[in-house]
Amino acid sequence: MTRPLFDLTVLVTGGGRGLGAAIVRAFAREGARVAINYRHSKTEADALAASLGPRAAAFGADVTDAAQVAAMLAEITRTLGTPDVLVHNALADFSFNGEARSHLDRLTWDEIAAQAETAVGGALNCLQALRTHWQAQGFGRMITIGTNLLQNPVVPYHDYTAAKGALLALTRTAAKELGPMGVNVNMVSGGLLRTTDASRATPEAVFDIVAHQTPLGRVTTPEDLADAVLFFASPWARAITGQNLVVDGGLVFG
Repeated sequence: MTRPLFDLTVLVTGGGRGLGAAIVRAFAREGARVAINYRHSKTEADALAASLGPRAAAFGADVTDAAQVAAMLAEITRTLGTPDVLVHNALADFSFNGEARSHLDRLTWDEIAAQAETAVGGALNCLQALRTHWQAQGFGRMITIGTNLLQNPVVPYHDYTAAKGALLALTRTAAKELGPMGVNVNMVSGGLLRTTDASRATPEAVFDIVAHQTPLGRVTTPEDLADAVLFFASPWARAITGQNLVVDGGLVFG
């Protein structure tokens, strides 16, 4: 079963700003109904929804809380329809500045757990809340957001990278279990993006180094990555599941 993008209701977690907002705009551009989830960024999410018109709306919920997710989905269903597509982009508080991150000599389990709670726990809560709907209609799409640091761990983002590695594992095990229901589950992994709220702490020299090392000669933008997310939600990706697509201009392969 396939459905055009304009016929879909899409939930983007962490959609109020940064990469999430770029993903929201990309789906809205194609005519989809878009639910913009936020945790703290109510002002930004409301403004984004207002700029996109009546087929977009903002919904507050902490995705690590299953009860809040259930309440949010009930509100989305009343407003836009039950989501056919889940884009799990929500990120625990994080600053992409290697100088500010804990190295292994002082890294704590709590730091890893905090990242995993949003990356993996949030994905699980949303997936469980949507599973019955997807099974009933024989169609669903789940797209998780990963990182190319799994292939190229050049900065000491141990907590963030470990959580994204676990999310990739969940992406693949979910693809196996949900495939017979008509649900495709894939990951899109970016590298350093120019620019999001999280990457504003990155020194300009680092952007220049990444651009120089990248075959396409530039740093990937949130809009570049958002278009790859659209692909996985589209009919053209109907035979693809359990995959991790790295979108970073060719900086890493595989």
